[in-house]
Amino acid sequence: MTIAYEAVSATELLDEYRPGSSSIFSSPRHTLLAGGVADVVAPAWTMRELAERVREHRDLVVGAIPFDDPASARLITPVRARWADPFISGEPPPREATRPWRITPVPTPSDHLEGVRRVLELLGTGAVEKVVLARSLELTRPEPVDIAAMVRRLAVRDPHGHVFAVDLPGGRTLVGASPELLVSRDGPAIVANPLAGSAARSADPVEDRRRAAALLCSAKEQHEHAVVVQAVAAALAPHCRALSVPAEPSLICTSTMWHLSSRITGRLGDPRTTALDLAVALHPTPAVCGTPALAARAAIARIEPFDRGFYTGMVGWCDVSGNGEWAVAIRCAEVTGDGIRLFAGGGIVTGSVPEEELAETSAKFRTLLQALGLAPDLDVDLDLDTNAVSGMGAVAVTGETPGRGQA
Repeated sequence: MTIAYEAVSATELLDEYRPGSSSIFSSPRHTLLAGGVADVVAPAWTMRELAERVREHRDLVVGAIPFDDPASARLITPVRARWADPFISGEPPPREATRPWRITPVPTPSDHLEGVRRVLELLGTGAVEKVVLARSLELTRPEPVDIAAMVRRLAVRDPHGHVFAVDLPGGRTLVGASPELLVSRDGPAIVANPLAGSAARSADPVEDRRRAAALLCSAKEQHEHAVVVQAVAAALAPHCRALSVPAEPSLICTSTMWHLSSRITGRLGDPRTTALDLAVALHPTPAVCGTPALAARAAIARIEPFDRGFYTGMVGWCDVSGNGEWAVAIRCAEVTGDGIRLFAGGGIVTGSVPEEELAETSAKFRTLLQALGLAPDLDVDLDLDTNAVSGMGAVAVTGETPGRGQA
């Protein structure tokens, strides 16, 4: 399939996006607005079976796949698909006075600290090398979430990321701005861009540069990144006749975070291999799960007190030619009729400090909090009981007092 770009801008497609009747996916390459539902890809019990269903579907598919439940994947063929160039710039929607949010951390920050300590004890036994541990914030208020405004704020703040809003069953919407490309395929050319190793941005330019330099020089963060890159390269190698892996990571940034990044490129060996085949071969990478994967999954299931759902799954599209883009579903939230659930996580390795891991997840929450019109300062931890999260309305908080201090 050759993508035909319309004589419209990505901003115009954003203006036409309507939650419940369309989905949008914007990447550094192009912007896709998918409207209506012509067909739904049948459920599958394994990721590999799901990839086979998409290959047999012989049409454009758009949607999201959960972290650990392929039977709940939401992949559809739209009635119409419109394409534009990447999002470049724009103005965020104005903030409006709204009723207060009620925020409940799940788990509580103190329980997340205890979860990190449990992972560190497990690492000490040698059973695992890395576990990605996540937490969530549940936000509720009487009035509905303005999803379209969220998407616009995300696109304006991080135009070079992967901004998405995808309809899910039950009137839900997966919204986010992922900095991480799981894999893309364009003819024989494939690209993967794993991220691992993170640091919060600072509003002070001098401090911001210092944090970036410290991240790049950190032996712990470099090791965590290398584990992910090696796993991604090993998963892609059987599908490629050529593969190029950077010897060292580089730095990329979003509006809230610095990340270690490696852009891996390759040439496909078998033209029948689709973008989703490659994504399934990669998922889950150590950047969102850990390593070894089975042991890390088991630890996540024991310690995280919630179902991740689509968080740390994948979101994107694949066409009839097998071309497509799949981003890792991080920096995202699940929106329902009466609330929103935000997710953030971090990789725990030997040498991790629980309080620093809590602070990292707090920084990662800011991407979606800002998309909601809330604007915590970049240098303030997400100390919910002292209302460090602020916006046009007040914030009511339930749960314990947070501790202070890739996913």
